[in-house]
Amino acid sequence: MQWESLPDWIWAIYYLFFITTLGTAILSIVKRDNKSWSIVAALFTITVPIVSLINSIGRPVGMNEFEYLVSQLQQGAFWSIYVLIGYFFLLGWWGLFLFKANK
Repeated sequence: MQWESLPDWIWAIYYLFFITTLGTAILSIVKRDNKSWSIVAALFTITVPIVSLINSIGRPVGMNEFEYLVSQLQQGAFWSIYVLIGYFFLLGWWGLFLFKANK
């Protein structure tokens, strides 16, 4: 039995985003720039992919990871809300990080 999955290039970008985010969050923690925000970013960077992976394992056949996340959001599943909040937080953290870097 074979499940649907997203293309490999999307997975490469996805994990590159998380690896880069974790590296910059650790760098910010060491430099003591926005230490509390950086700690939260590091925690989200570690937990969001794990929560998403664990909960996507049981998805129905013929549904990729993104479609399953959206369907679980529509049903109000806590894990999907946590993952969405994590994604938005990390995007906001990158905005803060890049804004601080340009000053």
